[in-house]
Amino acid sequence: MSRLKKLLMDESKYQITVPIIAILLSFLIGTLVMLFTGINPLGAFKALIRTMTGLNLEQMFTDKMFNMRYVGEFLTTAIPITLTGLSVAFAFRTGLFNIGAEGQLLVGATAATLASVLLDLPAFIHVPIVLLSATIAGAIWGMVPGYLKAKFNVHEVVVTIMMNYTALYFTNYVLKALPGSTLIKTVKSNPSGTLESDFLSSITNGSRLHWGIVVVALAIVAFWYIIEKTSFGFELRAVGFNPDASRYAGMKVNRNVMFSMMIAGAFAGLAGAMISVGTFDYGRVLVGFENYGFDGIAVALLGGNTAIGVMLSGLLFGGLKSAQPLMQANGVPMEIAKIISSLIILFVAMKYGFEMLLRNYAEKHEKEGK
Repeated sequence: MSRLKKLLMDESKYQITVPIIAILLSFLIGTLVMLFTGINPLGAFKALIRTMTGLNLEQMFTDKMFNMRYVGEFLTTAIPITLTGLSVAFAFRTGLFNIGAEGQLLVGATAATLASVLLDLPAFIHVPIVLLSATIAGAIWGMVPGYLKAKFNVHEVVVTIMMNYTALYFTNYVLKALPGSTLIKTVKSNPSGTLESDFLSSITNGSRLHWGIVVVALAIVAFWYIIEKTSFGFELRAVGFNPDASRYAGMKVNRNVMFSMMIAGAFAGLAGAMISVGTFDYGRVLVGFENYGFDGIAVALLGGNTAIGVMLSGLLFGGLKSAQPLMQANGVPMEIAKIISSLIILFVAMKYGFEMLLRNYAEKHEKEGK
């Protein structure tokens, strides 16, 4: 029996095989869409490869073959998406659906901007305060639906959707009220309160890559440690699986539900800081959502709600998002990347269907082997 068949028949590998199948099918259908509409799919794949690796396949073995700027910008885009993915994944692992990562990101970004603009401190004090402000703001915004869920059993999806819009208009009001702000942005942050890095920018040919890459790495480790290695994480997961059994076992169900949403909100709030004091050095007044929080839902689903899975899927979705302008420059509509991203979500949502097909495949070949 081939190695591929053994892989498909091993149910413990479904967590890996199903996302791989979802990605392959999504790119296949995306390619077919391009072919049927008269678009050369090579332009899309060249753009994606160039974005994620810096390689220009059209100018191989020349001095323009490689440009690290693309890699730096790709990683810059992937950082907040990965953190919102951790936010949604944490809630999923504890039996909750945090669709409010977008709003938590916005309040986190605003809190980071306020701390960066209004305070003037040494960098080694200022940066931690900025990041802590964003984390606390996101946690507080997540605590509200957590409290309502725990106290009154109000579904967190309904509350978080409403709070996304509340966050959008509230943060715009706060940012425009800052001294010196215009209708579209605030004054520049104090350099001591940003994550900008001349070193990372220099090694990536002038990209906006910042020290948030270290922050997201620490967040991934923290997610893994809390969920997998602590009794606190075990309690949160137990409450999510079965609140009644957890209550019977003596666990504080209401408290844990609220803590779950607070931690999920903290990850999303931290993602906001990555944008407002990392990618940019000022707060932005937005007319609508940028969908980092909603992208986090796709990242969490594709990553199987695990730390390493979220990291890898965050890189994939970050690549698709940052490749869109280059795709358009190559004559490929940027909507193609959105189609592929949407198909990935669709196929991952069909997880149990794929598992059933793989199980039937395994049983069929087991009978034929006999």
